[in-house]
Amino acid sequence: MGIPESAPSPAPPPVRAARVYLRVSTDSQDLARQEAIVATARAAGYYVAAVYREKASGARPDRPELLRLIADLQPGEVVIAETIDRISRLPLPEAERLVAAIRAKGARLAVPGIVDLTDLVADSAGVARIVLEAVQDMLLRVALQSARDDYETRRERQRKGIAIAQGLGRYTGRKANVAQHRRIVGLREAGMSIAKTAELAGCSVAQVKRVTAAHRARARKTEPASI
Repeated sequence: MGIPESAPSPAPPPVRAARVYLRVSTDSQDLARQEAIVATARAAGYYVAAVYREKASGARPDRPELLRLIADLQPGEVVIAETIDRISRLPLPEAERLVAAIRAKGARLAVPGIVDLTDLVADSAGVARIVLEAVQDMLLRVALQSARDDYETRRERQRKGIAIAQGLGRYTGRKANVAQHRRIVGLREAGMSIAKTAELAGCSVAQVKRVTAAHRARARKTEPASI
């Protein structure tokens, strides 16, 4: 009697890779609350390939860390964020181009609050697949538009608040973060690159450029005139 062949071991489940995007709008805000997303993603079975942290408005299309994330994406990966407005507060056409750039890399969004029909679409064919894809696109479009509408509403309230304060003579503008500005200037004068300065100072690249330019302008004004 021959030795019975052992049943083949079941194939391990495929690795689900994710890239996590954390964003706040201003340099005065911190990302601590959003850091929990990383642990949540790992607990859900994702291998976190990288975490991208950014301090920039979601209404800007030129966010360096988001662009780096898209460039790094590999087929089959997912982009995880706390909410859809962390990914985009852009006008709908620009927001859809952003999503299209993610999908063009063979990746997809996995954002709480947005119904994900990806698995259903993959298991469907014909008319059912077309309908599910259309529903998925519609849900995403609604979420992107809602994020933009919320941004516009906040901006309008801010404009009205500033106008009222100016009318009452109480508006003094946003106070500068003096300690952070000094740190930026010190790092730049020590020879740090703009990108490294932004990382060490905990601010955006744009902020580093603004503070550096303002410092140099003040320095030029205080230089003694040549005889």
